[in-house]
Amino acid sequence: MRHDRLPDGFGVRIDPRVRAYSGGRILIGGSPARLLRLAPEAAEMIGDGYLEVDGPKSAVVARRLLDSGVGNPRPRLLPSPKDVTVIVPLHNNVDGLIRLLAALRGHNVIVVDDGSDQPVRIPDNRGARCRVTVLRHDRKQGPAAARNAGLRAATTDFVAFLDSDVVPRSGWLEVMLGHFSDPEVALVAPRIVALDAESNALARYEHTRSSLDLGRRESAVQSRGLVSYVPSAALLVRRHALLAEGGFDESMQVAEDVDLCWRLEREGWRLRYEPAAHVAHDHRISFRAWFGRKLFYGTGAAPLGERHSGAVSPLSLPSWTVVAAMLFATLSKWGVFGGLLTLATALVRLRRVFAELDNPTRIAAIYLSRGFFAGIWRLASAMCRHYWPVTMLAMLASRRIRQIAVTMAIADGLADWFTHRDAGGLDPFRYVAYKRVDDIAYGTGLWVGAFRARSLKALKPTPPSS
Repeated sequence: MRHDRLPDGFGVRIDPRVRAYSGGRILIGGSPARLLRLAPEAAEMIGDGYLEVDGPKSAVVARRLLDSGVGNPRPRLLPSPKDVTVIVPLHNNVDGLIRLLAALRGHNVIVVDDGSDQPVRIPDNRGARCRVTVLRHDRKQGPAAARNAGLRAATTDFVAFLDSDVVPRSGWLEVMLGHFSDPEVALVAPRIVALDAESNALARYEHTRSSLDLGRRESAVQSRGLVSYVPSAALLVRRHALLAEGGFDESMQVAEDVDLCWRLEREGWRLRYEPAAHVAHDHRISFRAWFGRKLFYGTGAAPLGERHSGAVSPLSLPSWTVVAAMLFATLSKWGVFGGLLTLATALVRLRRVFAELDNPTRIAAIYLSRGFFAGIWRLASAMCRHYWPVTMLAMLASRRIRQIAVTMAIADGLADWFTHRDAGGLDPFRYVAYKRVDDIAYGTGLWVGAFRARSLKALKPTPPSS
């Protein structure tokens, strides 16, 4: 674990979703949600929700805010873009490479030709816009091996990994570089947006709900957090941190990016998701290619489950949420009574956590209700996505389960459409249809991967971390 001090001038802004109580001495928020107690002196430093590091004490408070997830970094110092080498793993996508190089003017670029059918040649007029070095593998070794080859060849302090099917938007690098003024940050990722957002209905769905797009909310990247990993399609990393970890795991053909994030986290490094930086991705928008890619992503859960036990669980809910949901699902008088009793018991326990606040019962009830309904939606999502084969078998066995499952599948899809309705412009019927097929594809891959690995670790629910 490193204990490098944040530099003077580094800022931390309290996340707008965080709630402050007792004059700012108690903060509730973050992901996973937690209660953070601050000394009066520390609360006074934050003032109107912004803290600027100006000495050892404020640096300690700023670090605590960042690590608890209630604050977001606002760095002022940044390394130079000249300290970055761009690494592009490539296999048979020369057109995409040329398009990418056109957007990388002035950068040092290492292209790793991973056994393409025809060796890659960089046209002079393209190479003049950025300094390009080509490395070649005589046979295909996979994207992890290609990225590692570029990593070893680079000499700069930072490396940016960009796949050949992406195009970075203006300012992408500078926005992310600022995070490295925190000496404990090892990796920063941009938001992946759609290169083609309108050509057909599937393109509009992917523009809204791509597996690579992690949304508009900035966040720390933590295995059990809101953003649990970031995709390797576009990454900016501290080179010596990645070398110390041995780079990407070359034995993994899928989910090697997730594995890297979790290994860096385990070693005490901080990782950030920066949605203000945009990199456009050429999504698969033919149905066969799209379905196959979703299924392929699902197969990555099993090898992750073997390497990171518990972290890849598809469902993590408090026991009281599961018990209450099951009791309510019986739709009987005693079931409803039991569900209400379970929630009341949880409320009493949660009230003790907020005992020092004004009106602790009201605050506990608010957070209990939020947690319960969020848990219900996670349960519905898991039934439709990760456990859909089990749900289908249960539907065949019980009419009541069939009614509940259909209702939850429609409600989950409509709620998701309502959340994203302004982004893609799809009507709710087609959106819900694509969402359910998306879930079936990923869930199928999850079960296929578990069968191949002869392991159910990637399917096992786990309790939430404390």
